[in-house]
Amino acid sequence: MYYFLEGLLIGLAYLAPIGMQNLYVINTAINHNRHRAIISALIVIFFDITLSLSCFFGIGTMIDYFSALKLIMLSLGSILLIYIGYKLIQHPALNTNTDTVPLSFTQTIYKSCVVTWCNPQAIVDGTIMLGAFHAIFNNNQAILFLSGIISASFIWFIGLSFLVSTFKHKISRTIFARINLACGIVIIFYGLKLFYELSSTFIINKNIL
Repeated sequence: MYYFLEGLLIGLAYLAPIGMQNLYVINTAINHNRHRAIISALIVIFFDITLSLSCFFGIGTMIDYFSALKLIMLSLGSILLIYIGYKLIQHPALNTNTDTVPLSFTQTIYKSCVVTWCNPQAIVDGTIMLGAFHAIFNNNQAILFLSGIISASFIWFIGLSFLVSTFKHKISRTIFARINLACGIVIIFYGLKLFYELSSTFIINKNIL
């Protein structure tokens, strides 16, 4: 039980800071009905769990070793995030009617994947944190710890989606537009940050060659 609680607390602490996944879940809950918001949250949870498991078993080391893989992920991540952010800024109030513009299932999947997986630095950081626990746990302890991490993902994203969906009707159309605009700006910032990392990585690799 101790290792489960340890994983749960670490998982919640890792997810709580405002990041790409949280912004996406919040924005989806604001702009769509609760059913669609929960589905989106579940898809984010799926990708988050795959990321956590991959980090626990050391995928960040592989990304650092294969520079081409890192460059591909940075390229895709920066382009897609800037595009998603641009669409939010372009029409910040377009989706405030939660029943008229639902995301397609394919859009939900690819956006959930982008905000979770297209950030190599986050993967490396996650590997450093979770990989350290992998090094000190035996099999039974690791199972309990990972169960806590997975539970944290469900609790956090479902809770966040449900909370925003419950109280969004108290928010005016103007506030909706401002939230979308703010989310779009932050998402573009993340995309530009990935582009900067892409440029830096490319320059470093070029100098090495």
